Amino acid sequence: MSPSSPQFRPARLRTAVLAAAAFAFACFSARLLADPAPFDLQGPRLEIKVTRGGMSLPITQVPNLAVGDRIWIHPDFPLSQAAHYLLIAAFLRGSTNPPPENWFFKAETWDKKFTGLNITVPEGAQQVIVFLAPETGGDYKTLIGAVRGRPGSFVRASQDLNQASLDRTRLDTYLAAVHEINSTDPTKLKAATPLLARSLSVQFDDKCLQEQPDLQASCLTAKQDSLILDDGHSQSIVSALTTGSVGDLALEASYTPQANYGYYSPYISSVVDIAHILDSFHTAQYQYIPGLASFRDGAYELKLNAPPSFHNPKSVIVVALPPVEGSQPPPLHPIDEKQAFCAEKKDLVLPVDGAPLVFSTPYAHNLKLHLESDGKSFDLPLVPDAAKGGFRVDTKSLGGTVPGPNTEASVKGIWGFSPFDGPKFHLQGAREQKWELASTDQNALVVGRDDTIHLEALDASCVDSVEFKDAGGKESKADWKLSKPNQLEVKLALKDAKPGELTLIVKQAGLEKPEPILTKAYAEAGHLDSFTIHAGDPNGLLKGSRLDEVASLTVKGAKFEPGSLSSAEGSDELPMLTKDTKTASDFTAGQSLDATATLKDGRTQSVSVTVDSARPRIALIGKNIESDNSANDNIQLANQDELPQNSKLVFSIKAQSPNSFKREDKIEVATEDNSYSTVLSMGEGTLTLQDASTALATLDPAKAFGGSAFGPLRFRIVDANGDKGDWQPLATLVRLPQFKTLNCPSDTTQPCKLSGSNLFLVGSVAGSQQFDHPVQVPDGFPGNVLPVPHPAGGQLFVKLRDDPSVVNQVTLTAVVAPAPAPAAAPAQPAVTPVNPVIAPDGKPRPDYTRPSTPNTTTSNSSSSTDNSTNSSSTTQSNSQSAQPQASSTHSPSVADPSSSSSETPAATTTASTASPQ
Repeated sequence: MSPSSPQFRPARLRTAVLAAAAFAFACFSARLLADPAPFDLQGPRLEIKVTRGGMSLPITQVPNLAVGDRIWIHPDFPLSQAAHYLLIAAFLRGSTNPPPENWFFKAETWDKKFTGLNITVPEGAQQVIVFLAPETGGDYKTLIGAVRGRPGSFVRASQDLNQASLDRTRLDTYLAAVHEINSTDPTKLKAATPLLARSLSVQFDDKCLQEQPDLQASCLTAKQDSLILDDGHSQSIVSALTTGSVGDLALEASYTPQANYGYYSPYISSVVDIAHILDSFHTAQYQYIPGLASFRDGAYELKLNAPPSFHNPKSVIVVALPPVEGSQPPPLHPIDEKQAFCAEKKDLVLPVDGAPLVFSTPYAHNLKLHLESDGKSFDLPLVPDAAKGGFRVDTKSLGGTVPGPNTEASVKGIWGFSPFDGPKFHLQGAREQKWELASTDQNALVVGRDDTIHLEALDASCVDSVEFKDAGGKESKADWKLSKPNQLEVKLALKDAKPGELTLIVKQAGLEKPEPILTKAYAEAGHLDSFTIHAGDPNGLLKGSRLDEVASLTVKGAKFEPGSLSSAEGSDELPMLTKDTKTASDFTAGQSLDATATLKDGRTQSVSVTVDSARPRIALIGKNIESDNSANDNIQLANQDELPQNSKLVFSIKAQSPNSFKREDKIEVATEDNSYSTVLSMGEGTLTLQDASTALATLDPAKAFGGSAFGPLRFRIVDANGDKGDWQPLATLVRLPQFKTLNCPSDTTQPCKLSGSNLFLVGSVAGSQQFDHPVQVPDGFPGNVLPVPHPAGGQLFVKLRDDPSVVNQVTLTAVVAPAPAPAAAPAQPAVTPVNPVIAPDGKPRPDYTRPSTPNTTTSNSSSSTDNSTNSSSTTQSNSQSAQPQASSTHSPSVADPSSSSSETPAATTTASTASPQ
């Protein structure tokens, strides 16, 4: 079902609410603040085709236009259409450069001979806007004057409309997929929703997946106005419009430049004042309303948020076409570059992310997976499937050919008109192999509960299913996942199984004969083997089976509570911790004790206690961070416990038990989850004795852990016997971005630009140390310029992603651009000046005559144009890099539009009923 169909749309359709928020018609109008209008009105349908180099594509497959493109535009009005609409197309060339009059084209759509408007993108064009204007006297000249008088406003509107339309495609795709899955098999929503969110860069409430299957869909689609945002805010944009400041919303509302394919960028300040921009063109004859393009069957189906008016002021519908810029192929990358995939699977899916528009638009087409095997080349068709989290592969073209191990295959396709190469994958075929239980799971299965085991073979990529049969002959399916390239993690539901022989059956794609694995499931009641504790420790380890039934353990009056259960080599292990540290500290090594275990059902069991010798103990007595002065990161860390990755940490320790160090003693340093660890020793030169009881340790985080470690670090002593002390906190490892410049406009309501590298390491940014109105930096931000709030006191503050609890100061001083020149006073009748007049270039020219036409640009509109210049310079950086832009402070009253018009190549038109005016 299409997301735009009436059956799909809810009563209060908020499918386009990100676009509604992005356009923020509530920002500047009290009426709209009270009732923000969604884009739920059906507008006209625009059929548009683009031809380039002999190839024609519908507009829905064109992410960008190019100079020389031939564009055919045809509004698909019904035969009963009574209102006469004038179709007008205009090319723009930036915020500060009014387009010439011969860049405007019109056609009378009511003319029976009208078959469409044909235009060609001229040299220097950067944007294309289409207007649908009700017929009235002077309509064409009025519209030309509006666009040429304030081109920056229409450039800004074009950018916002394009971004909102692309966001709309992502939201529509997500909602359509959720409804389709819910209508066919609601139980699949739990697995498909995270893949949809990853593919389309949307967020969802994971609590919805804990609901009953028949309630999950309504929960997942409930708060549509916040789904498309990926910044973690719980409040929707629409509600933020009524409570937050306009400046904050400008940074938060829309993070989607087309070039970033769904990566959110906080530099879209124009989204909140689009209503103000269009409303400023309101005349007695015309008002302008935005038309949001929804992709459907190769055409634009326009969505409106206000009903068109055919009485004065009549409504002009404004539609933006894709920008005129270079092709930017999607930055796809595999989820796991090392994973091998089975080419013989019928439902083969290659997981990818990084480019949401591949899944939400038809921009990427003719997709195929190219590989070579046995001297033959194959091109396997690919279909993007957001619910599967990647590309579905049609392997029929292999015709029975089985690729060898680690055959390399690459994604190829066309992005609009431009071919592109995507990520590479490793394919292989199935093979007969021996499966066996992991050595630690030989006797691990116990009936009466769900249990987990691991199966191993040479390769596990071609596994299709795993089943098991108990001693009573009952067959059941097992839940499984690929834990390693050669290992499966299999979960068995043994709650109702019988003890005895158990047969596991592994089926592989491409092999007819499944592989059986024989094992046993044991009927075992809870059995407590032993409780071991070190002298002086408040925690010990309980060993046995069915320890999940243990509620507590008491030793000499000290009550121990259970920790997290784990299983190893067929035995359960359960850490036990007491708060009665005084009693526990009295236990001595070699002491013979008995403990009483209380089970959850109230029964008690006795267990023997072993008190081992005291573990080694050390104390941290000091530490010093040696910073790398050449790093030039321009960040002042506020917490002395934060350890920059590019620095060295020297810390001193004192031996406590025993009271002296031995040469074989080592210091282990690791992250909290033990994913990264290193050992400091005297032999390595990283541990140095001051005397017998005091030592200094040196840690080089970058050398020890590499570039991906972060977060709290802890340390402990490991003595010559291998006994390990308690973990102790050491420091918080943080990776620092490199900040270079901080440039700010003179208008403090506008955002600044913070440039540098590794900006994805920044979690959030604020303009004050109190961190009021912070701006979240999106996950995986790839850019090198980050729009940030205007610092209140001249300084900027950040929270690092590796330690978001600490507010750190950016030591860069903001460079503030000069304020724009004030608006020119109304011009006087043309006279020849007696004294030299200062011309626009700043030099005296005696022969320069002031223009006789009064300047009609107000200070507010000038400011709007300046602001739009700042915005467009970011989002259109690729297309404008080859053409310098005029200063935004240049007074429009001094410009001579006729000179630029005469020097600009005219675009061509072949409209059947009209010619360029």
